[in-house]
Amino acid sequence: MVLSPSDMVEEIAQVKRAGLLHGKLHISERAHVILPLHRTADAWEEHQRGASPAGTTLRGIGPAYMDRVGRWGIRVGDLLRPDTLKEKVERLYKARAYVKADKGHSLPSPEETLSELSVAREKLSGFIGPTEPILWKALESQERILFEGAQGTLLDVDYGTYPFVTSSHTSSAGAFVGAGIPPRTPDAVVGVTKAYCTRVGSGPFPTELTDELGERIREKGGERGATTGRPRRCGWLDLVLLRYAHRVNGFSSFAITKVDVLGGVDRVKLATGYRNAKTGEVLTTPPTFPEDFAALEPVYEEFPGWPEFTPALRARIAKEGYGALPPELRKYLSFISEATGVPYLLVSYGPGREEAVFPGARRGLREWPGSWNG
Repeated sequence: MVLSPSDMVEEIAQVKRAGLLHGKLHISERAHVILPLHRTADAWEEHQRGASPAGTTLRGIGPAYMDRVGRWGIRVGDLLRPDTLKEKVERLYKARAYVKADKGHSLPSPEETLSELSVAREKLSGFIGPTEPILWKALESQERILFEGAQGTLLDVDYGTYPFVTSSHTSSAGAFVGAGIPPRTPDAVVGVTKAYCTRVGSGPFPTELTDELGERIREKGGERGATTGRPRRCGWLDLVLLRYAHRVNGFSSFAITKVDVLGGVDRVKLATGYRNAKTGEVLTTPPTFPEDFAALEPVYEEFPGWPEFTPALRARIAKEGYGALPPELRKYLSFISEATGVPYLLVSYGPGREEAVFPGARRGLREWPGSWNG
């Protein structure tokens, strides 16, 4: 992965202030560093794309990955080697000499960058080290390990809607490579999906709702980018993409979230295919090239909506579990499971840990943690 040392220092401080740092935090010495230079390069590159920006977060992630692949990168472990770090920073600035400061984006000098990294080194040195041996030892001891991925499959640099993607592998296979463990290690791969679709930034979105309903979902679901605060685009759940994500990741079960956001909607839709407007052909797999989505229109299956999640309904679900979910919602969930061939482990109806039911427990799913109550 890539990370910003200065941002990491602040995040650790926030977690400590909240009293949430329990146990030991380890930062892999192999992780690559995002520098202020990369943020400037990100803004500069987006400007060069003109009317077709990739929609990045402008946090410097893409340029940092470019330097990683180009073998110019600086790794977290380099922070502990000041002389080597100085050489690498100076060399990187020469390689990035074409990057010019844009309006509102200053380009710090190598000396300023080294000074910032020196401050970060003092705060982070106790966390930095090799992480693979920790995982290997845990695996040998048959301990439980949870790998959590960020971003969706359609943002994978290879299998997403390129170029409207991030700069890394967001599929389950990416976790194996990033952690340094064999791909046959995990017992389960849980796919997390909302009861509807969202997307931040540019790129194709066949089921997007640009009307009042789309705005209602956005506001009710608090759909804004976690990093940038940009409003997310919202639309109906797309089973074409969900099946595709399953094939890429090999899901053993689903965790379906935010079912409460659609509460009160009269009719709920699911996209089951794409019809080519010119030929009439119906596709059940997404095209590789984003421009090909323009000729496609979703084929929908329509369902009766379910009621609002009132305090009384929430209390009943908390007491009775999965069976207390509205029957219309259970029908919707069952269709998703049957259409994808993936059972659902968890269904959540709010942000609280207690606002979830675990129907997977009743079906004996192997990733079911016995300490959870369903």
